[in-house]
Amino acid sequence: MDYKMGQTHLYEMSRISIPSSTRELLVSSPRKAAPQAVADWDGPNDPANPKTWSLGLRIYHTLLPALYGFSVSIGTSIYSPGVFDVEAKFGVSESVALLGLSLFALGLALGPVIGAPISETRGRKAVYLTTLPVFLLFTMGAGLAKNIEIFIICRFLSSTFGSPALAVGAGTVADIWDMEHGGGLATVLIVSTFFLGPSLGPLIGGYTMQFHNNWRWIMWVMILIAAPVGLAAIPARETYKKIILAKRAKARGEPAPPKPPVAATLKLLLVVTLVRPLKMLVVEPIVASWALYHSFVFGVLFAFFDSYPLVFTKVYGFTFGQVGLAFLGIMIGTVLAVLTFIVVDKTIYQKKKLAAAPGKPAPEERLYVSMLGSFGVPIALFWFAWTARADVNFMAPIVAGVPFGWGIVTLFLGGMTYLLDTYGAMYGASAVAANGLLRYCFGAAFPMFTVQMYDKLGIHWATSLLAFIGVGLLPIPFVLYKFGPALRARSTFQ
Repeated sequence: MDYKMGQTHLYEMSRISIPSSTRELLVSSPRKAAPQAVADWDGPNDPANPKTWSLGLRIYHTLLPALYGFSVSIGTSIYSPGVFDVEAKFGVSESVALLGLSLFALGLALGPVIGAPISETRGRKAVYLTTLPVFLLFTMGAGLAKNIEIFIICRFLSSTFGSPALAVGAGTVADIWDMEHGGGLATVLIVSTFFLGPSLGPLIGGYTMQFHNNWRWIMWVMILIAAPVGLAAIPARETYKKIILAKRAKARGEPAPPKPPVAATLKLLLVVTLVRPLKMLVVEPIVASWALYHSFVFGVLFAFFDSYPLVFTKVYGFTFGQVGLAFLGIMIGTVLAVLTFIVVDKTIYQKKKLAAAPGKPAPEERLYVSMLGSFGVPIALFWFAWTARADVNFMAPIVAGVPFGWGIVTLFLGGMTYLLDTYGAMYGASAVAANGLLRYCFGAAFPMFTVQMYDKLGIHWATSLLAFIGVGLLPIPFVLYKFGPALRARSTFQ
């Protein structure tokens, strides 16, 4: 997000905070005036204010959600090298074994629904300390499962309880950083971990299978990655202003800041995280088009968790670990995408911002980075499709992962900032939630037909089919740049 982007945008991306204006409406009462309460910091240098903490302390509290994001999101792809072993050990079809991947992706979509009530009533730290242990327990349950049913259920529940920590990360950043001083960089760092985890998962899972030849070890490795992160969160402080002030008021014997009724809070959170997102997917062309585009490229990423092992083992004779190394191309692309976003933000967008001063640039000015990234996905897919053959060196399809990783992350970063600028404080959170719901549904669905598609069409035409769809979706950021103002003018969510 642009480094001077307001805190409101970060709260929207966290998808769990009630907008302040709405909270004020909830707590107001026509029958009885609320008692005077301390509702702000004691002063600009209040040591309880996370923005006044030392640099080291703020970096620590930024790394926590980043590490949480990595340790949970890696659970998607780390499982892919173990699919064949699960299939053999439980005596099930490959499609059934793949449910361990698909349902894990589906569980990630539920993070805001679970994390929102906890964060709003108990704070950010409560989310980190309560959900990750449950994630670890269900991951252990998956590793100990004696039948496929228990295994699949535990995989789904582990991601469901791991995902709330992902949902509050951006909110934590908004609590502790000013956007002019490190907040934008911190947010991009956290978002990038959601893609770095899946990029490194096949490498870690591949060598785990190569050394132990037992899918259960993948679950133990997940625990070994996530458990230290949970322990590191124990000494963390609360960063959510509302919770800090409420505890301070209680300690001083002063009236606490007014609280909205619990029923009203839960109803609003349900509307913001589920009901309104579903409605926006249907009635808002901007939300629907970006959700479709992001969901497709996300689905292709999940399809690669199936197709990469298929291609590199059959065509090049790679081991599990070597297949994991092939994903490093996507990881490199992810890093380059973050750098691209920063450069475009600091050059093109800043010029537009200066030109629009004292106002703000149109939301469409956020789309430049997505326009660039839209070319990366189809180029990478065609590249992969027609170089993945025995007479071409294996590095050619591996390098194709670079523009793919670059393309999907630039599309994501540009699209998210555009949605947030378009829908503002009240509706931006729901627009992002709509995107996440559809995105993880596609991530769950694509692995279920990838192998069959590659068996029927072959490597070249199966991947080319995905590339042609990418070409069809490529104009979306350009169309929105031209027609976005008219679509925004007709929107009921402004």
